[in-house]
Amino acid sequence: AGTARGWARGWALALLLGALRAGGTELTFELPDSDKHCFHQELERGLKFTLDYQVITGGHYDVDCYIEDPHGQTIYRETKKQYDSFLHHAELTGIYTVCFSNEFSTFSHKTVYFNLQVGDEPPILPDMGTRVTALTQMESACVTIHEALRAVIDSQTHYRLREAQDRGRAEELSGRVSYWSVGETVILLVVSVGQVLLLKSFFTEKRAGGGAGST
Repeated sequence: AGTARGWARGWALALLLGALRAGGTELTFELPDSDKHCFHQELERGLKFTLDYQVITGGHYDVDCYIEDPHGQTIYRETKKQYDSFLHHAELTGIYTVCFSNEFSTFSHKTVYFNLQVGDEPPILPDMGTRVTALTQMESACVTIHEALRAVIDSQTHYRLREAQDRGRAEELSGRVSYWSVGETVILLVVSVGQVLLLKSFFTEKRAGGGAGST
């Protein structure tokens, strides 16, 4: 009984891990100013793909994005977007190109996150779409756990992006405060030296005038 229970648990874990390996690409990359990065994905005709992207740090948190089909025709284009999502079914078989451009910015370095999901997620059970019998208790538990894990993964991704964005803003604000403090220190020193020199010039003039009268 113990061996059978252990085998069942191992089968359930393997089933969950296999279901979580849905096809897709998730990447965070650096996009320098006045630069462009492109990524390529080969797709079959009729295959669904979804692109989600978000600018995490840099400038006004915006980027240009466009997608081209194998014939070079633009099927999606947005300019100066902070985040967006695009769903499309491939009409041609071939290599599709996804480009992110920061060419409009001459000094702002950007950090961009994107997630490209290709195709529909396979069912957690091989015959789930065709079976006519009800799910067993173990199968129902696997489906429930799988959905919960998907929700956890989505939440973790969302909060990780928010944390990275907030950290970037905090570091940028800290840098501005540091520069402002240095500027205030320099101005204070210049004003102090100026006041000392001004007061010194007043006393020097009086001393020179007093010496001339006594003579």
